[in-house]
Amino acid sequence: MQRLYDFLRRHPTGVDTFWAVLLLGFSSLWIAASFHGVRGIIAAVLTVGLCLVVALRRKAPVKMLLLTAAIGVAQLIFGIEANIPNFAMFAITYTVASAPTTARWASRCALAGALLGPALSVWRFSTYPAGAPPWQGIVFTGLLTVPFVLAWVLGDSMRTRRAYWAQLEEKATRLEKEREAQSRIAVAAERARIARELHDVVAHNVSVMVVQADGAAYVLDAAPEQTRQALETISGTGRQALAEMRRLLGVLRTGEQAESGEYVPQPGVDQLADLIDQVRGAGLPVDFRVEGEVRPLPSSIELTAYRIVQEALTNTRKHGGPDAAATVRLAYRDNDLDLLIEDDGRGAQHELYEDGGADGLGHGLIGMRERVGMVGGSLTAGPRPGGGFRISAVLPLKAER
Repeated sequence: MQRLYDFLRRHPTGVDTFWAVLLLGFSSLWIAASFHGVRGIIAAVLTVGLCLVVALRRKAPVKMLLLTAAIGVAQLIFGIEANIPNFAMFAITYTVASAPTTARWASRCALAGALLGPALSVWRFSTYPAGAPPWQGIVFTGLLTVPFVLAWVLGDSMRTRRAYWAQLEEKATRLEKEREAQSRIAVAAERARIARELHDVVAHNVSVMVVQADGAAYVLDAAPEQTRQALETISGTGRQALAEMRRLLGVLRTGEQAESGEYVPQPGVDQLADLIDQVRGAGLPVDFRVEGEVRPLPSSIELTAYRIVQEALTNTRKHGGPDAAATVRLAYRDNDLDLLIEDDGRGAQHELYEDGGADGLGHGLIGMRERVGMVGGSLTAGPRPGGGFRISAVLPLKAER
C-alpha cells in the first residue's frame, strides 16, 4: 500500500489524467443526452477543455486557470449550462490557491472567479424558479458561491501550511549546517590548542635535554661531576615532559583516569621561577624581575603567560647563539599583565616572525599569537634595536574578572 501511495505521489499528472478521463466519460453521457448539432459540438469542445484543465492543473496551474476562465465565458456566450464538466472549476480554484509556486495574482483571480462565476451563471441561465422574489435569487446565488469560496479557502490554507512547513524544514536544515560548521570549528580549535601545547612542551623540554646531552658528551671524560649533573637535568626534564604529556592526554580522555590517578595541574606564573632556573641550568643566563603587586590571575592568563616565556626562552636557546643572555620582565598593571622577554643574541631569521611557519618555521610565534588572541591581548615580536630579539605581550585582566 505504501508503495502505491509513493508511486501516486511521484506521478501527480498521471493521477489527474485518470480523473480527467473519468470526468470525460460521465460528461459524454450528459452531452449525448442534452445537445445536438452545433451546440453539441461546442459543448463537446468545452468539455474536452475542462477535462484538460483537470489533467494539467498541477503541471501548469496558471495556464489552466486562464483556460477555465475562457471556457466559462464561452459557456455564457453559447448558452452551455453548467453541469458535470464544471467540476473542473472547483479543482482549478483549489489548485491555484494551494500551489506554493503560483503568483498571488493568480490566486486572487481564482477567488474573483469563485465569487463572480456563480452569479453570472444564475443571471445568464435563470436557474432559480421563475417568478420567485429577488431575495430567493440572491440566496440561490449565495448557495452556489459558497462551495467555490470554500474550495479557494481550503487551497489557500494548504498553501499557508505548506509554506510554514517549508520554512521549518529550511530552518532545520540551516541549523543543522550551522551545527556542523560549529562542530568543525570547535574541532579545529581543539586541534590547534593541542598542537600549541604539544609544541610548547616538546620544544622546550627537548631543547633543554639536547643542550644538556651535548654538554655532557663534551665534558664526559674531563669533568665526570658536571656530566652527572647534566644527566640528572636530562632525567628531570624528561620526567617533567612526561608529566605534561600525561596532562594533555588526560584532557583528551573523557571519563578515563591516567595511570597515576591524578593529572599535573596547568603551569602558571608561580612556576616561572622554576622554568627560569631550569633554563639557567641549561646554560642560558636569564635576568628575571617581577613588577607591581602580585595577585591571583585567571587560569587562562596564567597559562598564556607561562607558555609565552617558555617559548621565548626556547627560541633564544635555538637562535640566540652561544653567548646570548635573556631578560624576562613580568609587570602587574591595574587592568593587564605585561610581559617583556628580550635577549642580546644574534636574533632570528625574518621568516620566523614575518612569514611565520614557512617550511615548518615559526610555529612557536604562531602559537604565541593564537594564545594571546584567545585572551583578547596583543603581542609584538621582532628584532631589538642594537641586536637580539624582543617579544612583548599585553594580557588584559579586566575582562576576565
